[in-house]
Amino acid sequence: MRVRLEPSGLDFETEAGTTLLKAAEAAGIELPSSCRNGTCRTCICQRLSGETRHIIEWPGLSADEKDEGWILPCVAEALSDLVLDVPKAFSVF
Repeated sequence: MRVRLEPSGLDFETEAGTTLLKAAEAAGIELPSSCRNGTCRTCICQRLSGETRHIIEWPGLSADEKDEGWILPCVAEALSDLVLDVPKAFSVF
């Protein structure tokens, strides 16, 4: 599955079972992160299109935030191609 980051236009591939944060890092893309377990919200970003699933039952998001498309890439995986709004993403290459 392909993930595109806006507004940078950076993109990377991911597969089922891999968190979006790990897939981005494997592609040389840095996303904001800290705890890596879904509690600190440092990585919070908005899903603009596509489907995701959080791999933990209670990620640090409210029901309203989930409904609005907010996700935590450190504990989320793609279920389809995605477009995410991640203004602070950058390539390390």
